Amino acid sequence: MAEKEGEEPVWWFGGGFDLTPYYGNKDDCVAWHQAAKDACDPFGEDVYPRYKKWCDEYFHLKHRDEPRGIGGLFFDDLNELGFDQSFALMRSIGDAYAPAYCPIIEQRKDMPYGERQRDFQLHRRGRYVEFNLVFDRGTLFGLQSGGRTESILMSLPPEVRWGYDWKPEPGTEEAELYDVYLKPTEWLEA
Repeated sequence: MAEKEGEEPVWWFGGGFDLTPYYGNKDDCVAWHQAAKDACDPFGEDVYPRYKKWCDEYFHLKHRDEPRGIGGLFFDDLNELGFDQSFALMRSIGDAYAPAYCPIIEQRKDMPYGERQRDFQLHRRGRYVEFNLVFDRGTLFGLQSGGRTESILMSLPPEVRWGYDWKPEPGTEEAELYDVYLKPTEWLEA
């Protein structure tokens, strides 16, 4: 809440519920978006489609014409529902996170991996860093407003990798991520 003497306080909520997989899985994508929709449905049938579209547009690396992940929800400056309903929407989305994410971890945690998968993970982490440093409003606000740099950058992964003009090898799972999953998709209709 922002307050200025003699004026009404200004408040808003903002947040996201997005998924950035390194390897695609259609069931995970559908389940993620279904959880997002279910969290939004009590607040109006237009909420999920609006915040999904906003997410697809916001988490897009314009300089690469590439999405950061498979989307979900994003919103900022939310106050149109009034404080109580806006807070209830935030809570609904927050409460949906662990039940949506934990099954993905549980189903994928024992998958074998090697050096190729680790290299790709570091490459995809680089995309996350690019987004946060170039486009993320929270990161930019924190850095430009004199916040503690270490605290602001703490969300970045400790190891990343960039390769000049990197492209996935055709026919690989890495190529499938780019060819199938990293495109704005109506996952609930897929």
